[in-house]
Amino acid sequence: MRLLVRFMGFLFAAGTVVFLVGVGAVAGLIWHFSKDLPDYSQLQDYEPPVMTRVHAVDGSLLGEYAKERRLYLPIQAVPKLVINAFLAAEDKNFYEHGGIDYTGMARAGLVYIQNYGSNRRPQGASTITQQVAKNFLLTNEVSFARKIKEALLAMRIEKTYSKDKILELYLNEIYLGLGAYGIAAASLVYFDKSVNELTVAEASYLAALPKMPATLHPVRNRDRAIERRNYVIDRLQENGWIKQADADKARKEPLAVTNRSNGAHTFAGEYFAEEVRRDIFERYGEKKLYEGGLSVRTTLDPKIQVMARKTMVAGLVNYDEQQGYRGAMSKLDISGDWGVKLAEIKSLSDISPWRMAVVLETSDQSARIGFQPSRELGGAVSKQRETGLITLDGIKWARAATGPAKGRAATAVSQVLQPGDVIYADPLYKDGNPVEGQYRLRQIPKCRARWW
Repeated sequence: MRLLVRFMGFLFAAGTVVFLVGVGAVAGLIWHFSKDLPDYSQLQDYEPPVMTRVHAVDGSLLGEYAKERRLYLPIQAVPKLVINAFLAAEDKNFYEHGGIDYTGMARAGLVYIQNYGSNRRPQGASTITQQVAKNFLLTNEVSFARKIKEALLAMRIEKTYSKDKILELYLNEIYLGLGAYGIAAASLVYFDKSVNELTVAEASYLAALPKMPATLHPVRNRDRAIERRNYVIDRLQENGWIKQADADKARKEPLAVTNRSNGAHTFAGEYFAEEVRRDIFERYGEKKLYEGGLSVRTTLDPKIQVMARKTMVAGLVNYDEQQGYRGAMSKLDISGDWGVKLAEIKSLSDISPWRMAVVLETSDQSARIGFQPSRELGGAVSKQRETGLITLDGIKWARAATGPAKGRAATAVSQVLQPGDVIYADPLYKDGNPVEGQYRLRQIPKCRARWW
């Protein structure tokens, strides 16, 4: 019995020594890595680079200038849906833990063991606070030392700043792909909406992006992007932040991203916007222009601008057409998929409703044309092929500009157009109304004009 007591005493003493050594080692480790921690107090005065926006006289957007596309949004202006989506995706216990989520770490470890050997991506255990520490104060180096510093900084940040402040920093700093930093810019880039207009599906997609924005590209990796979006929707429902019916509806919603149009392009004000950019650069310098978040109101009136351009273009086109038709811009081999080949030819982007097309077949009465297909957000050529007809009414103006037949009107469409001709065309109008499916041959004027 005495031997057993002695043995138990020995075990207790040994355990105590091991415990004290362990505590000492941990304390020493903390002291070692705490010596050169970055100054986290700088987060209080954080001023991120914000893009400058130039507006027309009526408030319409003319242009945006930035090295990082970002609009800073106070946490009070972020909808609860968007906040919950990011918490569901990244850190559901954010408002409960003190910087490190031990429950989340244990859960991630359990999932890792369960999925070991399955090639599935390990579940992350970093909290939003840890991500703030890494993004603002540390590097992306993958090392044990960085993880320790990240954890230490996270605990200190939690003691210094409110949860809302930490979340505000995170939501405005994260990179979400396509050149967008922060949720406000990403909402505009992906969906051309403010954050207050986002649906459950849209907010969930943005919340899925922080860890792997390139992998979840909405066009190149659409299926993977939808799968991850739906994962976030499931977590929102599981946490009780959305109803079953809302979750079911969101999962069925297609991932439809929007290619934002340039206001200067819409109002034919590209040169005006460029002059404004140069003026800002000369007055305030490069840093203020691209990082200062300036909001510039100009004198450009979009309605007058469009009217002036329309009048000038009509005069140029009428004059040029009176000189005759000079022939196709170029020739294209239309065998196989003509759409892919036509998409490779650079077309003018500021002459809508004119569109580049290729002649597919001709007869005396008409020519069938195929329009240049659009490109998807990822750069791939759209699979949709749109065609139309140019009849005799669409080539009435196309008299020969040179040669023996100069000035003579065409009596057949095939005298003007041949298969493979690359041209421009726009809708044909009769009595002020467009004729469905029919188009008018167009020609880029050789003469030039400008107005001030």
